[in-house]
Amino acid sequence: MIKSRILVTCPKRMTVFLKQEIISLGFPIIGEAFAGITTEGTLADTMKLNLHLRTAHRVLFSLRDFRAVTPADLYYHASRIAWETIVPENGYVSIVSAVETPSINNTQFANVKLKDAIVDRIRTKTGNRPNSGSDTDKTVVFLYWKGNDCCVYIDTSGESLSKRGYRKLPHAAPMRETLAAAVIMATRWDKQSNFVNPMCGSGTLAIEAALIATNRAPGLLRENFGFMHVKEYDESIWQSLVKAAQSAVIHFKSEIIATDHDAKAIFSVMENARLAGVSDIIKSELTDFRETYIPQGGGVVVLNPEYGDRLGNEEELEEVYKEIGDFFKQKCSGYIGYIFTGNLDLAKKVGLRAKRKFEFFNADIDCRLLEYELYAGTKKYDNPKE
Repeated sequence: MIKSRILVTCPKRMTVFLKQEIISLGFPIIGEAFAGITTEGTLADTMKLNLHLRTAHRVLFSLRDFRAVTPADLYYHASRIAWETIVPENGYVSIVSAVETPSINNTQFANVKLKDAIVDRIRTKTGNRPNSGSDTDKTVVFLYWKGNDCCVYIDTSGESLSKRGYRKLPHAAPMRETLAAAVIMATRWDKQSNFVNPMCGSGTLAIEAALIATNRAPGLLRENFGFMHVKEYDESIWQSLVKAAQSAVIHFKSEIIATDHDAKAIFSVMENARLAGVSDIIKSELTDFRETYIPQGGGVVVLNPEYGDRLGNEEELEEVYKEIGDFFKQKCSGYIGYIFTGNLDLAKKVGLRAKRKFEFFNADIDCRLLEYELYAGTKKYDNPKE
């Protein structure tokens, strides 16, 4: 198999976690960007990346880079790629793109020119042509065109890797799975002690914690990837990777607790955890966050309260954030507490001094993960300045 450049994309501010993951899988780092890491490998290597990466959105396998000023240039260079060895002539191909060039003011036009180059080449070489459209459940080609620089990739993920497949019942304003995984990686959780998640919503944080704690590869939950619809796809290699990942699953001995005061949220947690295969690990309970059971032995407590922009009212939430601080001080001694929020003004109402802060985006919302060391007593929290 031929090696090529592999671009792994992720949300902004999450490259540090993605880089750690890629290195842990044994891949080299040959480039870093604001929202992605570049490595290298074969198409078979993209299977391993898709299977194991928790913070990635897409795994893009580079086919060719070239200069293009006009749509005609795009067609010419793209038609020189041996698409008949990549896309099944009786298959289905879709084009996804990021285009920023003065010669085109309609991204869809660039997509059409690239699609034409692909199907014309395949028809010339084989006598048949694949169908095409906007569905991304078969062969997906990604075009990056900025200025006069073009890069054409096979999107080996197809749908975003954030879509694990378990969240069939999302609750209000759910956290994306990749973001939840990155938030957990940012904490000082050792993956062996307790993980407590009051205000759990649909349970994404708790479920991602369970997947991490048991070493379950997130890709085991999905049945379809873009690489499965490329001619070079080798089913035996994929099955070997899957079996190895399944055999690497370990037992988790501590507790993962998810609580919420909304009965619909708890129902979502139970169903989503079942689909993720971790329902036996997560203890979910319908209760106010203040009454959440905190087991002995220490660990982390992670809350993702409302921000006051999409849900709730800021004035009403001020008291909630104050009570989170009281909950930390009164019930969580010996734990490390975390609050993920997109409202730093509300975070000040917690009344505790954050030891560390991590910057994230939740969609387009500027967010922080705030860390608090929770000791017995209150002297550590007098006169907070933040």
